Amino acid sequence: MSSIRLLKPHEIPVRRPGSQTARAFRMGPQIAPHRAAYEFYPTPPAATRALLSAETFDGPIWEPACGQGHISKVLLQAGYHVVSTDLVAYGYGEAKLDFLAETRPRAKHIITNPPYGRGLADAFAKHALELTRETGGTVAMLMNLAGLCHPLRHDFWTAHPPTIIYALDECTCWPYGDPSRATTGIAKQRYCWIIWKYGQSGVTALRWLTTRA
Repeated sequence: MSSIRLLKPHEIPVRRPGSQTARAFRMGPQIAPHRAAYEFYPTPPAATRALLSAETFDGPIWEPACGQGHISKVLLQAGYHVVSTDLVAYGYGEAKLDFLAETRPRAKHIITNPPYGRGLADAFAKHALELTRETGGTVAMLMNLAGLCHPLRHDFWTAHPPTIIYALDECTCWPYGDPSRATTGIAKQRYCWIIWKYGQSGVTALRWLTTRA
């Protein structure tokens, strides 16, 4: 695994005062002592390949939390044009870009594994929906299944029901991509791809996807 240079707190670019990102990391790179710095939990390539086995995208894709390119590289291999950005410099894509401070979309579609904790995943989903309203694009977010069942998120899910949810049979996002640095709870988490397609409303569909080749 390539070396990672983590930004110091004073290096984090904040373009909009009061940005949710700035508030989340106001005390430093870890939102909790047991969490990876800047919520760096890379997505296994198999999870993105599973998504592409069921979904296609008719235009360029923005990956706004690209990390070391785990999702972007799979999308590129599939023939998509990908705009890759991240808040932190991991040696891939454009760094020092706060997605939650961006006011214009950088591609038609948005696909990412958003940072969790302190409401960041919720904020990413809401902001992605706002941005793709302008492009008519699709939003695909890799999220923890448990996030679907929470009293503080109920109103959001009912007001913005996903088009489809793909439950993954196996997916583990290790901190820094390193299983040896994980707490016992990480391996117990279960993930799903949550998809919003512009202009499509109605009952949310549920499908199952396998990460096995």
